[in-house]
Amino acid sequence: MAHVTSSGYPDIFSARTHQAAKWAVPVVLGLVYGFWAAANRRDGGPITGWNILFGFVAALAFMAVFIGVRAVAPRLQRELHAVAWGAFAGVAFGFLYSQTGASVLRSAGNATLVAGAVFAVLFYRYYTHEDAAGHRVK
Repeated sequence: MAHVTSSGYPDIFSARTHQAAKWAVPVVLGLVYGFWAAANRRDGGPITGWNILFGFVAALAFMAVFIGVRAVAPRLQRELHAVAWGAFAGVAFGFLYSQTGASVLRSAGNATLVAGAVFAVLFYRYYTHEDAAGHRVK
């Protein structure tokens, strides 16, 4: 039987499943990100050892920053919480876009648009799910 959380929604997963997901999500997202970055950099050319190394380094960097933002962001005020995730999304997108050979200005501009969109969506979400003192509404 599902456990009902304090928010009123059922929690159908066990604590063990949540613990596994806590580490599996960054690893899977990091590996996908690293593969994507390496594929963008390769530009349809042959797969080389340096390309594989680049993909793994990009994956490790993504995982480390994702885990860091996930640990720190919830402790911040809603504005800074949204800024942290927006900055993370913008930088991650900008780096991927820059690997396609696009100019620095185009990469930075598109990254800024992505960061702004993520900030706006998350700020709205956090603003509508907290009271005036910044406590999460259940």
